[in-house]
Amino acid sequence: MAKRKRKAEFTAEEMEVIETARLAAHEVDEARELIETIIETEQANVEDQDSEEARENSDEGAEMDAPAVENAGEDEAERVVNTVVHEKYKQKYTANAIAAGVSGKAAKRSNWDWLSQQIASYCLDEKHKIDIERFTELLDVNGVDHSKWTNRNQGWEGRFRMTGRVVLQKVVANMGHLHLPDGEDVAAPDEFVEKYRTKA
Repeated sequence: MAKRKRKAEFTAEEMEVIETARLAAHEVDEARELIETIIETEQANVEDQDSEEARENSDEGAEMDAPAVENAGEDEAERVVNTVVHEKYKQKYTANAIAAGVSGKAAKRSNWDWLSQQIASYCLDEKHKIDIERFTELLDVNGVDHSKWTNRNQGWEGRFRMTGRVVLQKVVANMGHLHLPDGEDVAAPDEFVEKYRTKA
């Protein structure tokens, strides 16, 4: 059996190979831990979604069948998912838009509540696409600090709109009204205020 070399007996090249192998093994271990964490998180998210759906179904009773979404005829494997919005919410948004008698695309990409309608009336252009400058003005006049939302990667406008809306709903509910950049104040409905205001 070959005698094992002591560390001092290795050449510089051999030590470099050993160190590279040691680092590679460490990186593999870190990658494995990261993958396990991701899998655990995904499983927890699925369990949370399942329990949330069960609560919603028990609270609301049998929900109305959601209308077919665009591309419903396509094979699921062929559909390319390019969104962070869960399909369940897309279906709810579409059902809310139909219940409100609105057929526009903008209504189908939000919950189309009072604030969504106010944002749409002020910020959507003629193609029903959000005008980010006008939306930013709306955030500014209501005191929403968006200075840290600097990510401008693909899809940033949607993320900016969604994040801005979530923060704006809390601000508007706490104030009881929405400031518009033209100086007008629109009173928020009581049910909106009750749902989104900060609880004491």
